[in-house]
Amino acid sequence: MAATGCALRRAFSRCPQPNGEHSVPDSSGLCREPLLLTSLQRYGKDLGFPVFFPRAIYAGESLYDATITDGNRRLRVTLDPGLNGLVERNYLRCGSLLRNVSLAPGVCVREGCGVDRGTYGGHRIESLEVVMEEGGVDGSSLRGVDAACLPWFGAGADVREMDPGPLMPLRADRALFLPLWNNTDPIGPAWRDTPPSPHGADAGAESEEMEEVRATVTLRKLQEAFLSGCHSIRSTVRKTLVVRIINKSNLMYYGKSDRNCECPYKASLQVCDGSAMVCVVLWNSVCADWYRSLRPGQILSLSHYRVKESYDSRTTHSHVTEIELSVNSRNPSAQIHILPESSVSPDCLPPKPDYSFYSGNDLLSCPHANLCDVIGLVMFAGRSERMRSKGVQGVELLEYRWLGLEDGTTDQPIMVKLFSTSQPETHRKTVPLCVLVCTRLKMVRGEGWYYLTNSNYTQVYCTGSGHHSKMHYKKLRPVRQFLQWMQSLDDRQVLSRAVIGGFFSYPPLPVSLETYMKNRKGEPGLLSGAELQREMERLHYRETHSYCIQATVSMVTHCRRGEEELSLFWTDRRTILSSSPQSSPSSSRLYCPRPLPPDTCRKTWTQSPPPLGLPLSPALSHPNTWSSILTHGAFSTHTPPPGPADLIATATQLANQRLVCVLEACHLGGNRTEIVLTRAYPLRD
Repeated sequence: MAATGCALRRAFSRCPQPNGEHSVPDSSGLCREPLLLTSLQRYGKDLGFPVFFPRAIYAGESLYDATITDGNRRLRVTLDPGLNGLVERNYLRCGSLLRNVSLAPGVCVREGCGVDRGTYGGHRIESLEVVMEEGGVDGSSLRGVDAACLPWFGAGADVREMDPGPLMPLRADRALFLPLWNNTDPIGPAWRDTPPSPHGADAGAESEEMEEVRATVTLRKLQEAFLSGCHSIRSTVRKTLVVRIINKSNLMYYGKSDRNCECPYKASLQVCDGSAMVCVVLWNSVCADWYRSLRPGQILSLSHYRVKESYDSRTTHSHVTEIELSVNSRNPSAQIHILPESSVSPDCLPPKPDYSFYSGNDLLSCPHANLCDVIGLVMFAGRSERMRSKGVQGVELLEYRWLGLEDGTTDQPIMVKLFSTSQPETHRKTVPLCVLVCTRLKMVRGEGWYYLTNSNYTQVYCTGSGHHSKMHYKKLRPVRQFLQWMQSLDDRQVLSRAVIGGFFSYPPLPVSLETYMKNRKGEPGLLSGAELQREMERLHYRETHSYCIQATVSMVTHCRRGEEELSLFWTDRRTILSSSPQSSPSSSRLYCPRPLPPDTCRKTWTQSPPPLGLPLSPALSHPNTWSSILTHGAFSTHTPPPGPADLIATATQLANQRLVCVLEACHLGGNRTEIVLTRAYPLRD
């Protein structure tokens, strides 16, 4: 018999079937009582989408499974695609309290695979209400429940004690879940931390016991045989290669809704054996088994692979044909072993990776697009943000964050725009005062500014992850010099300058409106207030976008941060990034003639560079008038900044002044959108 407090059971009992029975897997239910969302997983839809959701009209590529509980039972469900927007804007998330949840029966792709549809996910949520804190519903009793210990809600039996096993996507033939906010990070237990062993033994121990290994073919001979048209090379190659990993790419997810593939991932390794360097492509489940175990510097033995013309040769029409090795889990099943150097014959030992470390001073003259390795002390760690990018896989949201490093060779920090490198644990540990090594970064240089960003093979290593002791760069001279500089630092002084989070915009915009408009390169023109509102409503969680509007200033006032939360704020950056808890932040606010609804946006204007010299821009020299402050985006660095009273007293300078305003918007989740005024160019008659 169902537990007295089981809200899920009561919800289904209110909706009897035509035959008068209550068969939970095939029945609908409306749960008006509070439910707690305890887990949320994303995955790509596939060819079965029209079967599972025949009436859905949705152009996105993602589906979401969730676990909900009433405090007595838990139930696996799938969100109707019409609710995806709630997740994409982080309005619906783990820990959300729900009510008026409408549950409908549905087909589960895992039926016939040992999964009970009624226990594990035969239902989908068609509609729901997210209870806000002010919603008048007490969810404390639900939030205090350990959902992992609750039995599954199922059909026939009131208590299901058996564990249904690892969570798997319910409405697509996928073996792995995707991260909520990017497509490149490996998540979940299916991604192995240690390499698989063919005998179930520990792979590391197996490698240590190996006898001396010798290669039976070289990369150069493989390439020569492939170019000569040798038939045996164009099929499965069983000869053994002994190679060293030089570079490792991030994971690439290539899942599409028009094809079925359980594990649609690939990753690339640049390897060498002394005779040549080629690319090894790991496909599908090989990525899940091996990606996290492999790192640059390791030696591999490799057999049972296919030789193909490289992707670059096929797409760039190069005069020189290069090969790549394709490694799969079947047809053929590749044989991979990580070898200790002691097990490799000295005459077969591949060369070690070659690093090219640049100091902060070297980077000042480093040419555009050059590849660099850097080491530095993290002094600024920005928040995670996302930007829309159109690539081979269509439009995708790429996750990134800004980092500021110091190495003692220059007063200017080394700025890095770091995108995901499929190393989520390392990125989480990248915080101020950790030592960070970034390899294979690409230089991006403009007029008076530069920064580093990812290349195809960027990897990061930081203190606290056990990386540095394993890497070959630890004995290089630039690394030793940096460590010597580190020993001379005063911990208290360094800590006082450390900065984390907050708004940061780089590179600096030009001071001239003409130059700014010329650099927009096909971006949309000036938006009206209604168009701006529509554009911001399309933003996903942590997505950033730049907009341009024409406006005039109708009022200027001053208040302290925290007061009048419904106002549109332009806040002094020094108060946002200040590390002193005793600071009393102040801010300015500006009302525009057509402001956005105050409950959906909050405007921030950074007026002057914070500690560390952020942003990196040439010294600003101007008269600190309203016009010059708005066009430079900061106060003059040559004179003391005017106080709030002085600014308000001279606000009449803005009367009837038409401005082209550059706004940086970032969706912060739910109904919150931050809007930062980075420039305002006066229009001349």
